[in-house]
Amino acid sequence: MAARRADLSRDGQRVLVGVISGAQGLKGEIRIKSFTADPADLGAYGPLTDEEGGRVYAIRPVGETRGQIVARVEGIADRAAAEALKGVHLYVSRAAFPAPEEDEYYHVDLVGLSAWRLADGAEIGTVKAVYDFGAGDMLEIARADGGTVLIPFTRAAVPEVDLAGGRVVVDPPVEVEAREGGPAAETREA
Repeated sequence: MAARRADLSRDGQRVLVGVISGAQGLKGEIRIKSFTADPADLGAYGPLTDEEGGRVYAIRPVGETRGQIVARVEGIADRAAAEALKGVHLYVSRAAFPAPEEDEYYHVDLVGLSAWRLADGAEIGTVKAVYDFGAGDMLEIARADGGTVLIPFTRAAVPEVDLAGGRVVVDPPVEVEAREGGPAAETREA
């Protein structure tokens, strides 16, 4: 299973796809840290908006530098105007994304799902975030008791993802259950 980076905006209808990190050169190009699976696809989603949705940016990627996209923005023709955009978060409508492949999910679609434990069918919390620390995706689950737990986003640890039903079923590794006081911990203490 895999999760594609796409973070939900506050209104739930737009997805964060990048952030402008600064100007590139003297003719108004900008550098963008892209959050899309293929950074070069950033321009394929059509016009992007800022966080409030009030300003529209027509982006045309023209290259890459240091792992970031270099792009032209319609209406931006000099370095000063490009620098003024530094820090702008770029969003696109969720509907602009292609359907994910089988066993592939967008982060935005996983966040907010309720998490249920396979062993006893108990609801344990809600998916708060999806992270990739380099060894694979992890689901951060906000527990009902106020704590959080990280579960590997693998078929073994998350045997069921039911987007239509708004839930995931998790079978946490023994180490996670023992640390969290779940059924594995109770079995060991008995």
